[in-house]
Amino acid sequence: MERVTAATTQAQLRLDDLDAEQAAAVRAPRGPVCVLAGAGTGKTRTITHRIAHLVSAGHVRADQVLSVTFTARAAGELRNRLRALGLSGEAGQVQARTFHAAALRQLKYFWPQVVGDVPWRLIDGKFPIVAQAAGRAGLPTDTDSLRDLISEIEWAKGSLIAPEDYAGEAARRHRDVPYEAKKVSTVYTYYEALKNTPDGLLLDFDDLLLHTAAALEDYSSVAEEFRGRYRCFVVDEYQDVTPLQQRVLDAWLGDRDDLTVVGDANQTIYSFTGASPTFLLDFSRRFPEATVVRLERDYRSTPQVVSLANRVIGAARGRIAGTRLQLIGQRPDGPEPAFAEYDDEPAEAAAVAKAVAELLSNGVPAAEIAILYRINAQSEVYEQALTEAGIPYQVRGGEGFFQRPEVRQAVSALRTAANRDDLPDARGPKLVTLVRAALAGVGLTKEEPVGVQARERWASLVALVALTEELAEAEPELDLSGLLRELAARAEARHPPTVQGVTLASLHAAKGLEWDAVFLVGLADGTLPIQHVLGPDATVSDEAALEEERRLLYVGVTRAREHLQLSWALARSAGGRKVRRRSRFLIGLVPDDSPASRIATHTTERPSGPKRVHPTCRICGRPLLNTQATMLGRCSRCPADIDTGLLEALKEWRRDKADELKLPHFVVFSDTTLTAIAEQRPADDRALVAIPGIGAKKLQTYGAEVLAVVRSKTAGQK
Repeated sequence: MERVTAATTQAQLRLDDLDAEQAAAVRAPRGPVCVLAGAGTGKTRTITHRIAHLVSAGHVRADQVLSVTFTARAAGELRNRLRALGLSGEAGQVQARTFHAAALRQLKYFWPQVVGDVPWRLIDGKFPIVAQAAGRAGLPTDTDSLRDLISEIEWAKGSLIAPEDYAGEAARRHRDVPYEAKKVSTVYTYYEALKNTPDGLLLDFDDLLLHTAAALEDYSSVAEEFRGRYRCFVVDEYQDVTPLQQRVLDAWLGDRDDLTVVGDANQTIYSFTGASPTFLLDFSRRFPEATVVRLERDYRSTPQVVSLANRVIGAARGRIAGTRLQLIGQRPDGPEPAFAEYDDEPAEAAAVAKAVAELLSNGVPAAEIAILYRINAQSEVYEQALTEAGIPYQVRGGEGFFQRPEVRQAVSALRTAANRDDLPDARGPKLVTLVRAALAGVGLTKEEPVGVQARERWASLVALVALTEELAEAEPELDLSGLLRELAARAEARHPPTVQGVTLASLHAAKGLEWDAVFLVGLADGTLPIQHVLGPDATVSDEAALEEERRLLYVGVTRAREHLQLSWALARSAGGRKVRRRSRFLIGLVPDDSPASRIATHTTERPSGPKRVHPTCRICGRPLLNTQATMLGRCSRCPADIDTGLLEALKEWRRDKADELKLPHFVVFSDTTLTAIAEQRPADDRALVAIPGIGAKKLQTYGAEVLAVVRSKTAGQK
């Protein structure tokens, strides 16, 4: 305990390094605390310092704190930060785990009290059992079909939906089901039955949570023992909690309120798993006395990247006002985000590879560059382009690092060295030297070898040495035995080190990560937003799903520290028909002077038709090259002459009209159209219909009322 007190006292002295909002979150009194933390605002630093503050102030012992998050990588990062504060890495310290890892640990301990001697085993994967269940239900058992069925089962269990209720809930929630809902329900039923075997119970990861919650809810002795052990809870990424995870958290808490949650509703991108921001948004309602702190100072990205991120999320609909975070860039200025349009995907990939090569030549490390896309299938063309350019890369999915043959051999070599009687007491730099010597026997050389497979093997060993250097620097007294324990813990938690190379990843996989340079690629309607949220005529079929797609773009933008490029291609294959359109989320974001600002002419136009004539700015007369400028009737460089009172009146009218007609607000008029009306203040039908976005139908439906609002607000100004 002496070490904890010294370390946390030192952490307390470092509170001067925090900004005012971070310090307020750290010093908040024991009890319910909600930290609304925007991207790049230092939430992990805030969490760990809050824990250190609670411990050093005597509010709670370190071993009474349970901090949970949603990914093994995030949990590993928490442990690293806590270790630096003397609060993790040994018995009697803060526990930082994923929900599932925490539940597994608890269930192993409490199982004999709750179930007795009934044996159970955690299954590694659902495929074999779901395949049996699908076969019985008469559904296909190919890999893609099984993945779809597994996703539905996981969504249902995460949403606390029983097999018999699946069909009804799927219909009620407009779930995009892969097969007839009753058939999926049958597969779900069979799956649960097949886990009861003569040799005992088979449990999946969701079962860990269900059984843990049930044990605490149904057995008072279990609840009493657990709640005596853990008194303070911290939940990171709270916007991603599922109803099942919330049930476990409620069971952990009981009637207590010593809870700190951290989240950002703008980064909710996992609703397909059952995750919901509702618990974050309703936190103050559940705990009226809660302290709420907003972190909006972005220390990750340049002001230029931050500005674009704010504009992306600023167009979102349905956000609760109190949870809206407006990021404020804290870094020095950097380059403006670049936009690029290409004829086809191969051309886009080749251009991105060329831009990556330029960054590398300018000193940006390969590991600090990422190419992000909406779906994994988009990676192939970029893998090919990078390979042809001779640029190393890694497809995101490094969680399998410790399962690689060369890494297993390396760890085995380290164990052999640790068992030697003549092993010197190596710590710090000497430990790194010892590790290098041990790994030389399994292929570690000073120079990078020739050949793709050899280079990949070598890169894994180099990454292992780099990890050793990082751990030895953070903990100077770390010896080889301690290193092996840490590697074993990381292997179990699937928390790998970074391997040098440009990262290729989906936007979902990129959550929680950051790079100096980010390329957001394939930003075309039908890809982002994904096609299944759009109708056959490109109209929105699911407004909530569309907004989640917008949040995906926001997450992608906020991954970049300095360099950011957004691009799209008009055709899939080289020389293909240019039928695609840039993502609707880019409307109003592409600068007028960008080479990509001109909206592509649709290929169905007749070649012999008249040449397209762009509208001009009503102020300076220059051509208007993007949609928002066209709708406003002015270019972005010209000053806006907006009547703010009229704009507010128009928005109030729109809200009442939309409620009356039971329509989403944007269906009546978009914000851009209302802004154009408030700027141009049309006096008659002709002037009103001249504003883009107001056609004959909207003129007939809303024209008289809109003109009445304009007249009422402008009459007194004449």
